[in-house]
Amino acid sequence: MASSSLPRREFVAATALAMLPLVGTSGARAQPARHPARRRLRLPEPTGPFTIGTVSRRLEDRTRPDPWIPSLPYRELMISVWYPALAPGHGHDLAPYMEPGAAQAFDAQSPHRIPSGTVDWTGTRTHAYREAPADPRGRRRPVVLYSPGAGDPRSWGTVLVEELASQGFVVVTVDHTYESPGVQFPDGSVRTNEVLFEEFARAHREGTVAALLEKMLRVRVADTRFVVDRLGALPHGLSDVLDLRRIGMAGQSGGGFTAAQSMYEDGRIHAGIDLDGTLEFNQEPNGTNLSPVARHGLDRPFLLMGREGSDHAGTEPSWAAFWSHSTGWRRDLTLRGSRHQTYTDLAAVMPQTGLGQDVVEEAIGTIGPARAVATIRACVTSFFDRWLRGRDDHLLDGPSPRLPDVSFVQ
Repeated sequence: MASSSLPRREFVAATALAMLPLVGTSGARAQPARHPARRRLRLPEPTGPFTIGTVSRRLEDRTRPDPWIPSLPYRELMISVWYPALAPGHGHDLAPYMEPGAAQAFDAQSPHRIPSGTVDWTGTRTHAYREAPADPRGRRRPVVLYSPGAGDPRSWGTVLVEELASQGFVVVTVDHTYESPGVQFPDGSVRTNEVLFEEFARAHREGTVAALLEKMLRVRVADTRFVVDRLGALPHGLSDVLDLRRIGMAGQSGGGFTAAQSMYEDGRIHAGIDLDGTLEFNQEPNGTNLSPVARHGLDRPFLLMGREGSDHAGTEPSWAAFWSHSTGWRRDLTLRGSRHQTYTDLAAVMPQTGLGQDVVEEAIGTIGPARAVATIRACVTSFFDRWLRGRDDHLLDGPSPRLPDVSFVQ
């Protein structure tokens, strides 16, 4: 059990959902940092036929004060939209992996054992062209929301998000303000997670961590429902290409928990994926603080994908409860040789950092990074193809040579 006397990183890492380290001050203005030795990463190429565009936007939810800073009269969020685009013209450059202020905040915490100063997160480029015109050809496109793990930025799922956009989906990634390490807004100001770190320290002292984890989920679900409300009013012509009758959601760790609970509370989300996230409010899953979605299940399609040796309907209490109470189509898969962060961009990032093989395997497991990326992309795309587009390639029907690194638990 963690205590508030532990160093920040070790203390926060003891929480069930993810790291929530203190970085900077909320509202600080971005100060881009330069370091000549920093590595610019190469993200895996998406495999779909579409060129990708991306735009980022600030949203204001004026129906509620900010839950973490009640003196703020409304909740502010940053989202990014990734979508099939027309061929970019002059002035549409490849978007950076992170904006400078968000990158500085993320890097300062030495994320996932990558020493600060190792990676140039802003100099690293995505495969998406900033503000390229959306491709209006063909039918309206299904939408997938992506929620990151607790303490991670919305960009931490870019490898998967780009694949979905290249395959014809519109994907909306959400930063949960004051939980993400650093959220940069259009004026250059950055909101960090100092407030939430202080909340965790107090919860540990008072023995109320479960209640705080429940509050985090409530905030995330409210954020998600607000973003769904705003899908019909997205700028840049994007609302004109969306089919709001076909909405799905995916997330890793706390983001997977968010996807499941958001589906439970919002019938507009028709299909969802949990990538290795518990469904209960405990530091160590034991079934004593199950969420509503775990206690009642879902009546719509849902995919569980867990790491080897954990988070499965046979061994993880909240997954077992969810499985037994759900009536919709569902699968429980294991990616063999994986770890918790294999389901994030760390699978592509970690081998490029120059760190030792033992450190890499501790973070992302023994499965080859390229195989992990390809397998996760294939399973997620197959699921959303089937349930949002009616295109079933039968990849998820059961074990097959097409998924040599996947075990079908149930």
